[in-house]
Amino acid sequence: MDIQSFQQKILSWYEKNKRDLPWRKTTNPYHILVSEIMLQQTQVDRVIPYYLKFLKSFPDLKNLANASKENLLNHWSGLGYNNRVLRLQKLAQLLTTQNKNIPHNEIELRSLPGIGPYTAKAILAFAFNQEVSVIDTNIRRIYIHELKLNENSSLKEIETLALKCIPKGKSCIWHNALMDYGALVLTAHKTKIKSLSQQSNFISSDRFLRGQVIKILLQKKEITLEQLQEQFKYPNTKEILAKMQEENVIEINKNKI
Repeated sequence: MDIQSFQQKILSWYEKNKRDLPWRKTTNPYHILVSEIMLQQTQVDRVIPYYLKFLKSFPDLKNLANASKENLLNHWSGLGYNNRVLRLQKLAQLLTTQNKNIPHNEIELRSLPGIGPYTAKAILAFAFNQEVSVIDTNIRRIYIHELKLNENSSLKEIETLALKCIPKGKSCIWHNALMDYGALVLTAHKTKIKSLSQQSNFISSDRFLRGQVIKILLQKKEITLEQLQEQFKYPNTKEILAKMQEENVIEINKNKI
């Protein structure tokens, strides 16, 4: 399929079938940033209520920077990977201290806490409509399937081709269309194209225990290591707690968390 036909196919489908998502109704870089951090390894339907509540409580960088850790974690509890919101606050504190807004170039974005290559490009595409190649699992699968690429093609090879496929001046719409097409039509089940990574089973994962620890501490303020180990039979509880303390999510004083 040639690039023009590919563009027409995806955009025509999107016009009739696009999902109504709240972060698609704005180009506010802060709102886009919050949505992208929340969407990391978290399903869209789960993110929507958290996104709306979070922005109501923390409508801008300054409000986020000044929020208490307890309040932040209360708003984030249930999303998982709680260190995401702490890094997000560090980013807000850094920018507000320097009296800066969210940058609109990749190098500056990637210098901020919690922002990697994908998130930086997503912000540039969705907030600033810049022609950058945003490649997530769904989009990668579309390029491989529709353009008949080798499934073992490197990310760099796909990104190079992806840049040529972005319709002029329509980077934001194009990437939203690709995400929906990959999520709703060209699914992994349909194409049999394997994802680059597979998430572990949630209930048996470190992520589950981390989330439970946060919930308990938000309710009871503290718990002993013995009580936690009795409630959750994790062989690596101490290692998980040590990592959470290192990330400044919790404090451990002797036997109390």
